Amino acid sequence: MKPESKDSKYKILFVCLGNICRSPAAEGVMKTIVDELGASSLFYIDSAGTGGYHVGDDPDHRMRIHARRRGYELQHKCRKVSELDFDRFDLIIGMDDSNIANLRRLAPTVEAEAKIHRMAEYIDLAGGFYDAVPDPYYEGSEGFELVLDLLENGCRNLANQLLNSD
Repeated sequence: MKPESKDSKYKILFVCLGNICRSPAAEGVMKTIVDELGASSLFYIDSAGTGGYHVGDDPDHRMRIHARRRGYELQHKCRKVSELDFDRFDLIIGMDDSNIANLRRLAPTVEAEAKIHRMAEYIDLAGGFYDAVPDPYYEGSEGFELVLDLLENGCRNLANQLLNSD
């Protein structure tokens, strides 16, 4: 996938259930990575949740603390994914199978459904196989740290893949 023109951007939406832990962390990690690569002008990055439980809230305070320790500031207001997002974004990346199933139900067309991908597609972390980014909400510190490890790896791979594609 390449932007259509020099002024176009890669438009990526990260999605989890409530948009308070995994997806805003993915948004923050990805924004930092593309900034470090000097490519932030080529990207538009956002996040949303499949459920509307936390609309208007900040990301989970525990995720913000763990992210801040790694240099990420999660400045996002939680929102629910909408059908319009399928027009606005090129890639819609779900964190787990439940998110993917919910996104597929929401996709208005077959073309829109083709924009849906699993975050795990981009993760190649040594020492483990991950088919999803687990929800850390009911976990301790280790859960939040694992999510950030997975997102750092996956987002770096995704950015490199997009920036190095023909």
